[in-house]
Amino acid sequence: MHAEGPTFKLFNVLKSPVQVYAEVGEHILHLNALIGRSISLEYKGQAICKSCKRDFESLFRMGCCKKCFFESPLAGASILRPELSRAHLNIEDRDLDHEKSFQLQPHVVYLADAGQIKVGVTRLDQVHNRWMDQGAGRARIIAKTNNRHEAGLIEVELKSLYSDKTNWKQMLNNKSDGRELKEEAIHAKESVSNNLKRFFDLDGEQQEIHYDYNIAPANINSFSLKDSLKFKDDLFGLRGQYLIFSSGNAINLRSHEGLVLSWSY
Repeated sequence: MHAEGPTFKLFNVLKSPVQVYAEVGEHILHLNALIGRSISLEYKGQAICKSCKRDFESLFRMGCCKKCFFESPLAGASILRPELSRAHLNIEDRDLDHEKSFQLQPHVVYLADAGQIKVGVTRLDQVHNRWMDQGAGRARIIAKTNNRHEAGLIEVELKSLYSDKTNWKQMLNNKSDGRELKEEAIHAKESVSNNLKRFFDLDGEQQEIHYDYNIAPANINSFSLKDSLKFKDDLFGLRGQYLIFSSGNAINLRSHEGLVLSWSY
């Protein structure tokens, strides 16, 4: 089968194992069904900005062209740094209506284990998607807030205890931190300023997440189609936003957002 279209982040469904789908042009590919089969991927030298929808040879960052990266609310400062959210103050960054709809809703702060415990922030209604996107083997909600800014303040204070980034190599090697997340939630609450403790939920939801990827290849290397253009190998497993192949090569589809790829299998 052949399919071609711009790349979107993989869509993960919380089952055991997680079921993974890729939107490619007019097709929805169920990637779990392709494990063990040979897949050919080719970057066509074309990309589509997720904001302005215009065609480019390549994109700047976060699936946006350079202009949209610096001007579109889809790449605003609070996306990567929630503490910079200002919609609760009725202050516009790039588009106040968009920012209010995104920032002024319940958010959570969580701890996730994908090789090492990390702290993160996401909207309450997206929490499972966020955990699966990051390839977390287990995760726990530790605080609930009314908006993105409040959650960002907690995250900033907890960065002295935990990283806010996933170590992709540890994640793909199926490593686990081992510390108890409930105990870490207690420790986290004790570590933040008194005005932030009221948001903590020490009985927050915890999930164990299983992926269609049990034994890691001996050597794992991340690669980009922006450099190699073409790639062909047998699909070995799926975790987070990664496709892992039998050779040990792994590709992060999220980092290819907007690039037009051709799929054959």
